[in-house]
Amino acid sequence: MHCVKPVVLCLLLSCSLIVGAKLPADVNGQPLPSLAPMLETVTPAVVNISTRSRVARDSSLEEFYRYFYGTEPPRQQRSEPQSLGSGVIVDANEGLVVTNNHVIDGADEVIVTLRDSRELKAEIIGTDPRADIALLRVEAAGLTAINWADSDSLRVGDFCVAIGNPFGLGQTVTSGIVSALRRSGLGIEDFEDFIQTDASINPGNSGGALVNLRGELIGINTAIVGPSGGNVGIGFAIPSNMAQDIIDQLLQFGEVRRGKLGISAAAITPELVDEFGLTRSRGVLIIDVEENSPAQDATLLAGDIITAIDGVRVRTVESVINRLGLVRLGEAIDLQVVRGNQELALTASVGRLASDNILNGVVLNNRETGQGRKYVEILSLERDSSLARKGLRAGDIILSVNREAIETDKDVRRLIPPDGSEALLYVQRGNETSYIRVP
Repeated sequence: MHCVKPVVLCLLLSCSLIVGAKLPADVNGQPLPSLAPMLETVTPAVVNISTRSRVARDSSLEEFYRYFYGTEPPRQQRSEPQSLGSGVIVDANEGLVVTNNHVIDGADEVIVTLRDSRELKAEIIGTDPRADIALLRVEAAGLTAINWADSDSLRVGDFCVAIGNPFGLGQTVTSGIVSALRRSGLGIEDFEDFIQTDASINPGNSGGALVNLRGELIGINTAIVGPSGGNVGIGFAIPSNMAQDIIDQLLQFGEVRRGKLGISAAAITPELVDEFGLTRSRGVLIIDVEENSPAQDATLLAGDIITAIDGVRVRTVESVINRLGLVRLGEAIDLQVVRGNQELALTASVGRLASDNILNGVVLNNRETGQGRKYVEILSLERDSSLARKGLRAGDIILSVNREAIETDKDVRRLIPPDGSEALLYVQRGNETSYIRVP
């Protein structure tokens, strides 16, 4: 396919290799520097991730079996494992493995392959599609974990090493430097704060480790920019501090709980400068403030211009959304605001809004079996919806809400609390059922 512009591609593909020419161990009796000692301790913590999914079953076959035999068709078959990416063991005792959400998205079964060729079935602890992080758990003895580094201490020019399974070539190691920090606005994920590196990253590196020269984890490799999906020296990793915070929330809540300010905002254009009589054209203009919201509590007003959040300058609406998306529910943020000719320093605590509801972004469909039993199917759901973040998919069937059986979508809405903030759902997928608490 001809391509005239570089495009941003997520890495969906998945013998040890170390890129670079072989050097002598010493010159005139003096040992040469080598990454080998560090890699010997780190590479066992980088794993291959493969998945299985159920083969879709033709609905006409189901009707055929019911009509002629009065039974359900045979159980769905599972596909062969597909090697899709990499993962990093971050807790050997608990068997915790972090990877990208897009590596395991839609999988019914996840298999983790260790460097010693052991294949382990993984449990999905939780996912955060908006930041592209997933947390898995495996049970095995003799695991090796990578220690976390403080990604906030990184500087452009620091050396780094990427480890993963590009094109299925396990335990491939490449080296480079940190090319840039706090990259955002790329449109790869909803929330972006990437480390950019020129260490070679290719399809299959997704979910793998970016480490410093001490072998500490500074980032989770996630995406590349290139004209054809291959490496051109521009790769991106999720910073370790961001990944750690997401993992902590997935362990504690099973999901990432993000707050909101309750504002509508727009990038400043010449038209808005004239309409609002603005004295500057940098920052993000608040168009509206929701009642009883954290923004109102912080005394923000329509017409205010947000210029910085927590000391980081913001120039676009996307940069505001990104900064807020990296803040925990209930956490305080510092805002630099311009109101007329006055500069203000305000503090707001992000929280839930009255308009939040776990069914936002979800379309329910009332259906009925051949025997007349009514049920509710999830017809579609947005990626950012509460149900999608809990792993629900289109086609899942809701059997009960808060332990009460339901027949129609009206039953679902009736049984969810008035604030719409939480519920216990009993869900069927194929022949399997499970209870899911949202949020």
